[in-house]
Amino acid sequence: MQRKAAVAGSFYPASAAELRRTISRMILPKEHKEKAVAAISPHAGYVYSGPVAGALFSVIEIPDLVVLLAPSHRPIRPTFALMAEGEWETPLGALPIATDLAGRILASSKYVRDDPAAHLQEHSLEVQLPFLQFFRPEFSIVPISISYLATFEQLEDLGLAVARAIRESRREALLIASTDMSHYISQEAAREKDFLAIQKVLDLDPKGLFDVVRREDISMCGFQPTSSVLVAAKDLGAKKAELIKYATSGDQTGDYREVVGYAGIRIR
Repeated sequence: MQRKAAVAGSFYPASAAELRRTISRMILPKEHKEKAVAAISPHAGYVYSGPVAGALFSVIEIPDLVVLLAPSHRPIRPTFALMAEGEWETPLGALPIATDLAGRILASSKYVRDDPAAHLQEHSLEVQLPFLQFFRPEFSIVPISISYLATFEQLEDLGLAVARAIRESRREALLIASTDMSHYISQEAAREKDFLAIQKVLDLDPKGLFDVVRREDISMCGFQPTSSVLVAAKDLGAKKAELIKYATSGDQTGDYREVVGYAGIRIR
């Protein structure tokens, strides 16, 4: 199955040449790249969150296998919807799914189902791919879409299953959690709330992140994928997390009355 690009021409340019030019203006080409276990990256339109994603991926060495966990902004039937075979297309080319690793994850978690339909219109995973392709044109992926109904216990199960599958595959992989931060509140309020959540990520505290988002009513749409990625990253030996860049939509529009927050975090 080929999953066609759903938001090319809206969230990012549909032309390959224009997409490369857009990304090239958002990266930091002289930054030193290092291997990472995981990354937390935003998923808004590139005009808003692109500079944060660009800064983040400018300091990460992209391996030939990437596992992406992203929130579903629409109701989906399974708690975790994985696409187990086929290709994902973007204007920069087609990326194959790592079927062996996908199969291992399906076998390791009782909550994961193979459900390609859950991915067809969702933007939160798709927008990560062109940035990765800009730095490494060829690699394989495992895409996982996460229901907003997921409990922490289910997210922990998924994170441990992903870590187990990666170890069994004996391949180097990068985990990516796709999330924006606070939505449509003032710049001051967004920074205050966002850094409560960011601190839990920097502490490598998945349950703390899950709890603080719920307790403080932080409108971080991908806190569940991020919690699961933190579980997996710790199980794979991650020891530290670094905030590479934080910004809001107001930094691009000049309107700080209602903003969306974006954070790029590297986990090693």
